[in-house]
Amino acid sequence: MNKLTATALCALLATPAFAVEEADVLATYTDIAAAAYGDSLTTAKHLRDTVTAFVNDPSAEGLQAARTAWLQARVPYQQTEVYRFGNPIVDDWEGRVNAWPLDEGLIDYVDAAGTAPTQAYDNNPAANLNVIANPTFTLSGKQIDATRITPELLAETLHEAGGAEANVATGYHAIEFLLWGQDIGAYDSTAGQRPWTDYASGDACTNDNCDRRGAYLVAAADLLVSDLEYMASAWATGGEARQAVLEDSDGVGRILTGMGSLSYGEQAGERMQLGLLLNDPEEEHSCFSDNTHNDHFYDALGIRNVFNGRYVGLGGEVTSGASLRDLIAETDPAVADALGAALDHTQFRMTEMKVVAETGFHYDMMLDPANEAGGALIQAAIDGLIAQTREIERAVNTLGRDQIAFEGSDSLDDPNAVFE
Repeated sequence: MNKLTATALCALLATPAFAVEEADVLATYTDIAAAAYGDSLTTAKHLRDTVTAFVNDPSAEGLQAARTAWLQARVPYQQTEVYRFGNPIVDDWEGRVNAWPLDEGLIDYVDAAGTAPTQAYDNNPAANLNVIANPTFTLSGKQIDATRITPELLAETLHEAGGAEANVATGYHAIEFLLWGQDIGAYDSTAGQRPWTDYASGDACTNDNCDRRGAYLVAAADLLVSDLEYMASAWATGGEARQAVLEDSDGVGRILTGMGSLSYGEQAGERMQLGLLLNDPEEEHSCFSDNTHNDHFYDALGIRNVFNGRYVGLGGEVTSGASLRDLIAETDPAVADALGAALDHTQFRMTEMKVVAETGFHYDMMLDPANEAGGALIQAAIDGLIAQTREIERAVNTLGRDQIAFEGSDSLDDPNAVFE
């Protein structure tokens, strides 16, 4: 029997059993999308059922159950945001389910003592439309019959009415506002304080129009489910989103685009640095519920998921396979390791922010210009996102995808423009 020399044996052990195929990496990427959007749909259905039960039999306990269901629904959905950039089908659809910020007065009553929407979004005639209080109204010169509040009314008539992006009538954040109400306080630990009696019957009803408010909440929850049914189907086997990736000659470019654009322009820039520059609690992604720390945490986790080719879903089910990390490591292990370390570091910074927020030091309190420690927590997470973007750019070069451009943000690239 021939004996392997020590050198030959080491060479054999160091050689991968098989090369990582781009097709396998893309298959994992689409499998994770299918799992995450599937989980988003499952939790949205639970939210719809909980909201419907609450509206049918209003109580303080029912409102709390609906709020808890909303918070649970955000966990898988935020991990899908990495699929928005690089996948036009997702980017074109995303505004239906996750648009923000919104002019609350479009939907329901607002408190002038709070962060009035008309101050935040000028030149929006529908900013105080209050469709819940008005079964008929004029919009863009057209008389609208809103006697019945339906998903179609929200999606086709109200959402982005008049071309104003602040007219958010659908999705998670419209539902969030209806469950929590305005976040009146700034730089404090108070989330929205909507009473459950805003949905009560008869003389117990507060702030009027409780039946229409309930109809709006149920319609918005129904619409969220149907929107997520569409996207979950698009990533299922044979779905158009999945096939677009698998049939793309540069599907890996889609992964890199999603990671880099969400890391830099969207999350580090528009969602975090902008609010910190302006010290503006209205720039919180989930201001009504004070859940912004989790939005940022799970966005970062979604980026890490697609890089490592591993997603942990509801009940602990794991979806995994050949990963972008494996593909990069075949060309330059040091680049793969550096990007992995940068993603881990960002997740650590996000965890610090999340832990502190969950002890009562909420994200809007961190935005207080007088609170240097809070601002430092946010800035550390932003710095982590920027650093990981630099490593993603190294990965782009390593894989020869030099033509990829990530989303930018004035708050990072030209801060002075933010104040003009």
